[in-house]
Amino acid sequence: MDFIKLVPNVFYTDIDEGLKLFVDCLEFKVTHNELGSLKRFCVLEKDGLRINLFEDAILAKEHHPEFRLVTSDIEEVYRKVSASHAEFLHPNLKTVTLRPWGAKEFALMDMQLGIIIQQW
Repeated sequence: MDFIKLVPNVFYTDIDEGLKLFVDCLEFKVTHNELGSLKRFCVLEKDGLRINLFEDAILAKEHHPEFRLVTSDIEEVYRKVSASHAEFLHPNLKTVTLRPWGAKEFALMDMQLGIIIQQW
């Protein structure tokens, strides 16, 4: 078997919250846009990563994912995010911290999910 990409589906009660986190804060680009439809949906991409965002209140209440974005320059990511969107910094990991397993990490969260930014 050969896999080339993992594409998470993230469900929001209000998809605009996800767009603020991923597009405005983390600089993903909308590459497929069905935001004007009754079932609001879009595909976001950056640096070979892809995330599907859906607006679905029922599924948003059932799913609260957490995932990691690995970077080669965590200090740069932290500087940009903390300067432009400090409201997303997770209160339990709001600064770059060397973790016991050897990775540097800080975390973000919005109403729907948690994202750990990590550098090994």
